[in-house]
Amino acid sequence: ETVTVLLWWEPFGRPRRLPDCRRRYNISGCRLSADRSRFGEAQAGLFHHRDLALHGAEGLPRGSPPRPPRQRWVWMNFESPSHSPGLRGLAGLFNWTMSYRCDSDVFVPYGYLYVPPAPRPFVLPRKTRLVAWVISNWNEEHARVRYYRQLKEHLPIDVYGARGLALAEGGLVETVSAYKFYLAFENSQHTDYITEKLWRNAFSASAVPVVLGPRRANYERFIPPDSFIHVDDFPSPRLLATYLKFLDKNKPSYRRYFAWRKKYEVHVTSFWDEHFCKVCEAVRAAGNQIKTVRNLASWFES
Repeated sequence: ETVTVLLWWEPFGRPRRLPDCRRRYNISGCRLSADRSRFGEAQAGLFHHRDLALHGAEGLPRGSPPRPPRQRWVWMNFESPSHSPGLRGLAGLFNWTMSYRCDSDVFVPYGYLYVPPAPRPFVLPRKTRLVAWVISNWNEEHARVRYYRQLKEHLPIDVYGARGLALAEGGLVETVSAYKFYLAFENSQHTDYITEKLWRNAFSASAVPVVLGPRRANYERFIPPDSFIHVDDFPSPRLLATYLKFLDKNKPSYRRYFAWRKKYEVHVTSFWDEHFCKVCEAVRAAGNQIKTVRNLASWFES
């Protein structure tokens, strides 16, 4: 049977063409709709947190009963707890969570590594520059800006975006690929919150990520230990700078950060098509058991 998933709000209020899940992801029996008149027949409702915070709980479906029996309400959020206002009032409303957190009901990371059917030879792009950082949301209070200010005292860093050089249109990966290192600094530090800054900006551009986010052990759940450099590996930004300069002059040591490429390829998750189709697939696979997320805030902020 076909499962209908209703998008109550299209993320950030931007209407888009909804994907054909079978054609794009080989997920069959899925119908995605943003037509609220289908609410009564939908097996699941998908609610994006940023829009929920904007419209308030009053913007949720109202009816008598407020939702059809066996309909699942799925809470979807890809921002970190630091940027997710209004979590407190949502206890007991949703049946499932969908986020970048490993322990979500529907887990969709920002990216992942996979073993391709046949290994493809990896060619390292020509490196002519040292360290790049792309940042759109500049906040002096963020740990990442404070760390950058200390690090740049000891080595040159090319900053693109809000406070720096302009990126060529659509050229982020191309621009970064000329650099040996990329500062994959998250805007806030939380469990499993590892975004496209690592997957796309660093890995897809074949730059070694220097990460500031959750602890090293958390990164190592998803990527090999020798694929990245963690700021916590060094007692000070000065010593990190010294190490990056050493790698710049020492080719064999630098190239060791790409050894994992012999085995793995990088998948960067496509917003939002992949997320919608994943929900549909999960609803189909779940059968009839329904649960309720009793305390969304304390789980997500843990």
